[in-house]
Amino acid sequence: MASRVTPFIFRSGPRALRQLQRPQWRSISATAPSRSDSLMVHRNTDVNNPSIPFKFTPQNEKIIKEIISRYPSQYKKAAVMPLLDLGQRQHGFTSISVMNEVARLLEMPPMRVYEVATFYTMYNRNPVGRYHVQVCTTTPCMLRDSDAVWKACQDHLGIHNGETTEDGLFTLLEVECLGACANAPMVQINDDYYEDLTYDSTVALLKALQHAAEATGAKPGPIGLGGEAGKGAVTGKDRNVKSGNEINEQGRAYEAGGVKVPTPGPLSGRKSCENAAGLTNLTGEPWGNETLRKDGEL
Repeated sequence: MASRVTPFIFRSGPRALRQLQRPQWRSISATAPSRSDSLMVHRNTDVNNPSIPFKFTPQNEKIIKEIISRYPSQYKKAAVMPLLDLGQRQHGFTSISVMNEVARLLEMPPMRVYEVATFYTMYNRNPVGRYHVQVCTTTPCMLRDSDAVWKACQDHLGIHNGETTEDGLFTLLEVECLGACANAPMVQINDDYYEDLTYDSTVALLKALQHAAEATGAKPGPIGLGGEAGKGAVTGKDRNVKSGNEINEQGRAYEAGGVKVPTPGPLSGRKSCENAAGLTNLTGEPWGNETLRKDGEL
């Protein structure tokens, strides 16, 4: 019997000893945490705290009534996003006071409004310049040299990602895909897309916006803090002074305060996202019973 057990002991003994000697814990290595509270945590500042009053203008109150009327009365909280956007357009950014006023109007807990405002990146929770320059650097733009566009913005404006110029005119931000990949590289400035950019055309665009701001007499400083807020490249009546069909070295342009400003869209001469090399298909007669449009567009 002993002769049968002995080989088993000799075979299993070393294994048991190795298991006992093996440490029963595993070390965990981690990189230094990089924390940011910019997306979810509010910190009171001199320009953004609950004690700063905010009320919608009478004109915007009429718009709010129309927006809320789109939803059943028991679901009017569904209007939280358009009301936050309206508050941002009036105040210049989505401050804590704007959020509280939206919560009051929609009769919903303020925390529910905070959750929306901190989730969607289109709500600027800190003051931005009159021109909010958002440069797309995702793959399609990067492959068409968005680095040059980003460098042009930094070189000309003298600021880096997330910063605002001293005069409060420009805020620069690097962003992910804005959905205009066929016209890469591009930037979004306030509500407008400027596409097919190069280093030189980007600098020319920024110069034109600076000159337009000077010519229209806009107050300096971030919008909502004494500066003038607005939608698009320029504000007020200057948005309607030209049709934007003229072609020059930088593409289409219109005048604002006597200053020629590129209109939104491609700055390479393209009208939209058509092939830059011209028509390369549908150039001959169809071989079947198909018919082409007769208005000359194809």
